[in-house]
Amino acid sequence: MPNPSESIGCYFMTMRRSVLAVTVTALVALLASSCSSTKTANQEIQEGRKELVEMTSAEVNRKATKAARDEAKKLKKEGWMVAPGALPLDKQLDRSYMMQYEFDENLYPKYIMGEAMSVGSNYDGAKMQALELAKLNLAGQIQNEIVAVVKNLLANDQLGAEEAATVTRSVMSAKNRIVQNIGRTLTVVEAYRTLRNKNKEVLVRIAYSSEMAMSAAKNAVRESLEVEGEELGKEVDEIFSRKQNPQ
Repeated sequence: MPNPSESIGCYFMTMRRSVLAVTVTALVALLASSCSSTKTANQEIQEGRKELVEMTSAEVNRKATKAARDEAKKLKKEGWMVAPGALPLDKQLDRSYMMQYEFDENLYPKYIMGEAMSVGSNYDGAKMQALELAKLNLAGQIQNEIVAVVKNLLANDQLGAEEAATVTRSVMSAKNRIVQNIGRTLTVVEAYRTLRNKNKEVLVRIAYSSEMAMSAAKNAVRESLEVEGEELGKEVDEIFSRKQNPQ
């Protein structure tokens, strides 16, 4: 039986390709305008980022809505349903896809999305386990984001090799700490199906503010460094500053 997470992932990939195509067009226009403009480079960058968001929004929303409806039909055929009183599956997926492509002024996603499935003898138990796994999924994505920033700072000689290695090690060992620091998440998709053995399989997707996620990660990394006896507060502040305010 197909994995619904893989199916949803395929739709996300298709949408990202569309976003990339529109983004390239916007970047070409931005470069052309910057050659003749008398505005400062920073003003051009800020205006260009806003233009990208505006240009991609309508196209992404249209594709996201269509993809959500198609995915909802597919999941329903596979036996997935929602609990009584919950939003219809197509509405849940529509909200999830829309949130996936909400960006801030720096073109960073406003939300980090985590998803997971779990099987249990009863619905509530399977749901709780799925939510915990989804949080671990979130923590893994946050780890990858921070490590990418550390590597970039190292490559640009803005962070020493020893400090970079220490912070990276702390980041990779702080997954459980990150989960513990994550506050209340928003469940945007919750569906289930009954298996042949009568067990319940629950699928959840959660959303968490990227800004809050970085704050949770920063606290987790600091805690990890303190345990190791490392004094890298300034370097950690620099890393998260670059992540939240890219140049």
